[in-house]
Amino acid sequence: MARPDSKEIRDLVTDLKALGFSDYESRIFIALKRKSPASAYEISNLSGVPRPNTYSVLKALEARGAVMPISENPVRYVPQQAERLFASIAQQTRDLCDTVTSRLGHLEVDSGAQYVWDLQGEDAVHGKLDEMIATAKTAIWIKSDSKVLHRHEMALREATSERDVRLVIILYGFDAGAFRFNDCCEVYPHEGTGFPMGFADNHFTITVDDREMLTANTDSSVIAAHTANRAIVKMAVSLLRHDFYMAEICSRFGREIRSEFGPQLEDLRKRCYSEEQFEMLERRRKELAELLPDEAQDAQVELMP
Repeated sequence: MARPDSKEIRDLVTDLKALGFSDYESRIFIALKRKSPASAYEISNLSGVPRPNTYSVLKALEARGAVMPISENPVRYVPQQAERLFASIAQQTRDLCDTVTSRLGHLEVDSGAQYVWDLQGEDAVHGKLDEMIATAKTAIWIKSDSKVLHRHEMALREATSERDVRLVIILYGFDAGAFRFNDCCEVYPHEGTGFPMGFADNHFTITVDDREMLTANTDSSVIAAHTANRAIVKMAVSLLRHDFYMAEICSRFGREIRSEFGPQLEDLRKRCYSEEQFEMLERRRKELAELLPDEAQDAQVELMP
């Protein structure tokens, strides 16, 4: 059995405090999970909570339905089942959030839609991406590497199959078929080939219903910008549409385009890339030549210089 001061117990206390429990409430609830039924005296010894405080904390936990007395002389307590307790807390929290959101809505002078919100960290960025996909009603446009799409594949599949949301993907990668879940899905390999630029797989952009957008960089750390600002969203939608145009044009006239501008439009990119960016493009070409299986290289026969 874990000691009251063990890392496992300390982590549980931290999590319970994040859910609104006090430090003493957390320690006593955990103690009862480890041994019950138990008297206040036993609970105090197990939890390390001073005995005079134990009685008031047990009353507070009883009031919120987390523990229940089952005997007298001495009174002994048992904990509520974790699944039932936290399902109840989750429902109460959802109801309260809905109520507060509604009440605050009547007070807002400015919804803040014009602001750009910074998101930092993998959980925050990908959590926001899942939220955007889950609330999509008509259309999702996304430009991304396959790795990001696979991470959100279930959410994208649900949006297209259960809500008939149109999904348009500009794909960096060579597995376009993996994301054509149904007739609502359109996948266009970037510039007709899906060739990932030297830095493209560290970046993705998504727009939802022409009302909000998120753009992220995952190079050294995961950071993103999210906004519902109409001008910025319109710009992001426009950029994605032009990527769609380029993908279709390159897929149909790729040979002529490559003849005129070089593979991956290198003649044009030399004029607008930095020296470092162009070197990354060259390195990516060499890496793909070594890493792609034979069949992928056959499919991309005109991809390399």
